[in-house]
Amino acid sequence: MNPQENSELLAALMRQEELLKQLVAAINKPKLGLHSEAGNCKIYCNRQHGGLWYTLNGEPNDVPQTALTGYLKELRFENTERRKKETCKLLITMQADRTYILESGYDTHFSKCILAAIATLTPQQLYSPITLQPTPGTTDENVLFCRVWVESELIKASYGQGKRILFTNKN
Repeated sequence: MNPQENSELLAALMRQEELLKQLVAAINKPKLGLHSEAGNCKIYCNRQHGGLWYTLNGEPNDVPQTALTGYLKELRFENTERRKKETCKLLITMQADRTYILESGYDTHFSKCILAAIATLTPQQLYSPITLQPTPGTTDENVLFCRVWVESELIKASYGQGKRILFTNKN
């Protein structure tokens, strides 16, 4: 390449970089006008109400979509009270078209699938969008698993089914 071609290529790359910065800035802006997507959307990941996952707006509402794709922002354990009992929940925060918080029992198959898969990802994969796909158990209608995808790759990770995995929350 001659110096003029190098200069033109560098200018084109700089324009492309500026356009990408503008695109990222536009994506991160809140929606203006009327819409129904204010705040977080909490999704409960269990088969308690007949579907694979659901939201609560007074009454349980099945989530008809079969997967959620977004950027993993946070994994945390939280002690909470459900049915007048203290329990520990895994909260998974995903950033997509809005912020989604998925809640599952800390020792469920769903949680173990996600934690085992996330533990195998490289730092580069953690910066990529991931897809969470709830999957029903085949022999027990109460069991819910979760498939984790990075792009088109299914992340396979064993968490030792049949063995109890203990997670502690130091807070």
